[in-house]
Amino acid sequence: MTRLPLTPLGRILKHGGAERVSESAKEELAKYLEEQASAITEIALESAKANGRKTLKSEDIIYAYKIL
Repeated sequence: MTRLPLTPLGRILKHGGAERVSESAKEELAKYLEEQASAITEIALESAKANGRKTLKSEDIIYAYKIL
């Protein structure tokens, strides 16, 4: 079970050109996005801690996704 809402993901897929989107397609996209978000968060947290902060900032996220 994913934590991301599936309806907006369906809209994203349709905006990308899909006429119809199955529930399983939305679930797979959600699963992938959650995995990527977890990986980005892990790296971003390391960046924040290395800079002596507890708060994640956009610069930490940007740093993390550039590494991935």
